[in-house]
Amino acid sequence: MKIFLAQQNYHVGNFESNTAKIIQAIEVAKAGGGDLVIFSELSVCAYPPRDFLYFKDFIDKCYAAIDLIKTHARGIAVLVGGPHRNTSVMGKDLFNAAYFLEEGEIKQVIHKTCLPTYDVFDEDRYFEPATDWKVVEYKDKRIAVTICEDIWNLGNNPLYTDCPMDNLIQQEPDFMVNLSASPFDYTHDEDRKVAVKANVLKYGLPMFYCNGVGSQTEVVFDGTSLVFDKDANLRGKLRSFAEDLQGFKLEEDGSINVPVIEAFHQISDKDMNPAALEPALHIEQVYQALVMGIKDYFNKMGFTKAILGSSGGIDSAVTLALACEALGAENVLSVLLPSEYSTLHSVDDAEALSKNLNSPYHIIPIKDIYVSFLLALKPQFKDLPFSVAEENIQSRTRGNLLMAIANKFGYILLNTSNKSELSTGYGTLYGDMAGGIGVLGDCYKLQIYELAKFINRDKEIIPVNIISKAPSAELRPGQKDSDSLPPYEVLDKILYQYIEQTKGPDEIKTLGYDAALVDRILKMVNTNEYKRNQFCPIIRVSPKAFGVGRRLPIVAKYLS
Repeated sequence: MKIFLAQQNYHVGNFESNTAKIIQAIEVAKAGGGDLVIFSELSVCAYPPRDFLYFKDFIDKCYAAIDLIKTHARGIAVLVGGPHRNTSVMGKDLFNAAYFLEEGEIKQVIHKTCLPTYDVFDEDRYFEPATDWKVVEYKDKRIAVTICEDIWNLGNNPLYTDCPMDNLIQQEPDFMVNLSASPFDYTHDEDRKVAVKANVLKYGLPMFYCNGVGSQTEVVFDGTSLVFDKDANLRGKLRSFAEDLQGFKLEEDGSINVPVIEAFHQISDKDMNPAALEPALHIEQVYQALVMGIKDYFNKMGFTKAILGSSGGIDSAVTLALACEALGAENVLSVLLPSEYSTLHSVDDAEALSKNLNSPYHIIPIKDIYVSFLLALKPQFKDLPFSVAEENIQSRTRGNLLMAIANKFGYILLNTSNKSELSTGYGTLYGDMAGGIGVLGDCYKLQIYELAKFINRDKEIIPVNIISKAPSAELRPGQKDSDSLPPYEVLDKILYQYIEQTKGPDEIKTLGYDAALVDRILKMVNTNEYKRNQFCPIIRVSPKAFGVGRRLPIVAKYLS
């Protein structure tokens, strides 16, 4: 049997585009002698559709897409993902389903069993879990079909009393198929292989695992679909961060007639969930994910041009380089907004960066605007000493100027804040926290430096001076980030323990960190939740990003 995996980049709610892609892949697979073509989870509507699933019209359109797709399932069978209505009076209105289409008909509908409700997942909000399981019979083969999170369960998770494969294996299937929407993070590529391989080893069956690809607002899917033979040899791996369509020949004895493409090594828990921050971990994948996140956000929203403030610092430099790669340098405008506290080399560095990238830029000094604010506020401020209020006026002046240009000429503002700053509240609401999408908001400062090194891997794009100089907001004379924050070499590691590892203060202190410093940092994180709650979507690259995957109360006393 020849089986194709169709790894495609869908657009939530764009049924015309999604359906056309699916049909095109079916026809290509059919022309390539395919017997079966497999698509990813919820492919007709794209994953995650979230509260669109409550709209009757949205579900009607999913059904109409399936009806059109099934007319092309002639001479080839199709497994495609979509919501399926629950006709029972009990439970949720929908199932997360895989439709098996053959000879122009829906021959079988398979429901998802293990509904994830952690991090970015909230499937129990929308879907009813499966309570019965049946293999798909096709061309003298018995196919065990599961959907995404089922592969992580293996019957050992106490949250799930029913493991679909434990039930399906009793029906003596010949191979396994998994339709997935497994998001990217920089720890996930390896543990995904481990999970798929563990299923193959447990059940002794080949596995065809089809993952989605593309970015949906903040969530990035890397693709990297996998094929394992019955002996757990990795026989196929589709491209990462790109659409792909590949066919594989499944032999009668369960072997797959292609060369073994990769030696599979033992992976430890440390590889899958590092106990400490490793800034360089999978930095090329992080780079690819961020580029895809920018590109898909713009393309799927119908935007074409980006703008950002270029300070001569490393965060804006890395953001500019990523945006130029994603959108084309000619479509990214950087605006240099020096204040009276900006150093001359900061302006020079920012100019050099734009020239290296061949990207347009403007210079708009903000001193006169800043002074006009101070004059207007003189009756209220009187002779009170310089404080954060004056600093934030400068930041908000920059934000206003950037948004004015964006509104006038149709740009979308890219936010350049990093995770270290967002964690500790080191940013100005409605100033440098403004933007349509947060590019670096899930990357700690130490990771930003690694991204800069990767960008400069072949030649100097980001000027070395930007990378080597001490970070500064340049909002007062001689200001350095270290005036307000602990050194990033310590700060980022403590933040990682609290955010990614979800360790409490006592646990972090046992790792050898100064107790007072831990308390200070964690207090900053918790008291600035109100700022992050007003922040733009952040492209997710870590196991725990701010936004939909980390939901904490704003008003709370824990370490406040």
